[in-house]
Amino acid sequence: MQKYVCTVCQYVYDPAKGDEENGVAAGTAFEDIPEDWLCPLCAVGKDMFEVVE
Repeated sequence: MQKYVCTVCQYVYDPAKGDEENGVAAGTAFEDIPEDWLCPLCAVGKDMFEVVE
C-alpha cells in the first residue's frame, strides 16, 4: 500500500501503521479512511495529501 504525505505539514500516513489515535486501524488504505478524517498534526483534510513518490 502506498504512503501519503500532507502537503501542509509533511506528516506521512503509512497504511501499515494507520492512525490508531484517530480511529484508523493499522492496515487501512488511504482510500478507505473516512472522508472526515483530518491530518493528526495540522488538521487539514484528505484532499491536502499526495502519494509519496
